[in-house]
Amino acid sequence: MGADVEAITYTREQRQRYREKVQLCLDVFERMLAYAHFEFDKPMTGMEIELNLVGDDFRPRMDNAKVLERIADPEYQTELGRYNIEFNVSPRPLPGKAALELEADLRTSLNRAQDKCATLGNRIMMIGILPTVMPEHLTGDWMSRNTRYQALNDAVLAARGEDVYLDIEGPHGEHLEQYCDSLAPESACTSMQLHLQVAPMAFADHWNAAQVLSGPQLAVGANSPFFLGKQLWAETRIPVFTQAADTRSIELKNQGVRPRVFFGERWITSIFDLFEENVRYFPALLPEISDEDPVEMLERGQVPSLHEMRLHNGTIYRWNRPIYDIVKGRPHLRVENRVLPAGPTIIDTMANSAFYYGTLRMLAQEDRPVWTRMSFAAAEDNFVAGAREGIDAKLFWPGRGEIPATELVLRHLLPLAHEGLRQWGVSDSVRERYLSVIEGRCLTGVNGASWQIEAVRRLEGRGVDRQEALRQMLVEYARYMEDNVPVHTWELPAE
Repeated sequence: MGADVEAITYTREQRQRYREKVQLCLDVFERMLAYAHFEFDKPMTGMEIELNLVGDDFRPRMDNAKVLERIADPEYQTELGRYNIEFNVSPRPLPGKAALELEADLRTSLNRAQDKCATLGNRIMMIGILPTVMPEHLTGDWMSRNTRYQALNDAVLAARGEDVYLDIEGPHGEHLEQYCDSLAPESACTSMQLHLQVAPMAFADHWNAAQVLSGPQLAVGANSPFFLGKQLWAETRIPVFTQAADTRSIELKNQGVRPRVFFGERWITSIFDLFEENVRYFPALLPEISDEDPVEMLERGQVPSLHEMRLHNGTIYRWNRPIYDIVKGRPHLRVENRVLPAGPTIIDTMANSAFYYGTLRMLAQEDRPVWTRMSFAAAEDNFVAGAREGIDAKLFWPGRGEIPATELVLRHLLPLAHEGLRQWGVSDSVRERYLSVIEGRCLTGVNGASWQIEAVRRLEGRGVDRQEALRQMLVEYARYMEDNVPVHTWELPAE
């Protein structure tokens, strides 16, 4: 979300000055894109994984402050809800067997964190939406004690002028309608973010390719079918986050005002297009002003932080977000892919990332890119279909029409992923290990969402009520998650 903030409320003068400062940052950024040297010679990748905390009863445990104190590792940080933490993975290159080393590091770190959690009666769960979250967990003292979260909560509700309203209908008939007086539903949405460092001239191709890839990513990677006791979308995280963070009243929606959780509306030709949209369309939520003069810094040959532009960007939730950042005094650009849920296992997480990075490379460098043969609306329709239907989705692809997502992935995208990873210099053993997991999901028709749904159906068939079925399913989920076996190989409860 960007840097920490210091205030919860802001004056009208602050808001006006902030708008002017963001515009100044944008002007400086445009100059930098034309003349500055951005770091991209050795592209780095990064990963963030949002996690849930549960107690021995597998229901949410509002304990993240104690847990983080006990873990005592800077890679683990607070998240919006008191039952959430975030795991930030150090950036690293893709080539060779780096992914195998990353998998081992992830397992070691999470196991160590889990051992520390256990001393407090907590357990870490890696899942898109914790299925045992119920309405009572979204009231009272649910929010982490962090000024930026309170400021963001207040700003969204003030802009909206009324309570958050969730209205989500699943493809199988279950329907959720729920009012909330805070951003609490957003805390239920735990995701995995994938970062890729790119050159300025290549950013547009990579962002456009990431948008195209979002639908297939969701179809094979969905892992959030339940929310507040209801079976909704395969990736219910998408509509929950979209509606929970919406700053628009019904009237503003009817006027066509853009939402802050935003797929986008067009293909781009430069990263500047996205930051310019931010300034043009979205009012500030957290107008914190720094003392930096970006023009003076640039003219002195220094690299400005562009604090206001970055903070503003952090309050606009594109599913593929542009990132400007500075490391060791050198600026760089990243595509942040925010499409995927957390989990189900570390190997599934690594498989999702391998599929993304490999396919993205090939789509971004095609002579006749797929987005030149596909409307932006079709890409968004695929995104919605992948989120709603998951592994059973049908997606549109140029030259193939509307086909099952599993067929699209098996016949077209997986070969691209293999070749893309090969061009990255990734070893054969890494490609086979992780992409075979994506292949297995497509051949079996099983991903995290479909396994959860079928497990609950079987448990309910035994006469167990929905809440208890969700809890028992989560118990089984935790066992397989800790074993680190791919979700498409998990056994289901007996019928």
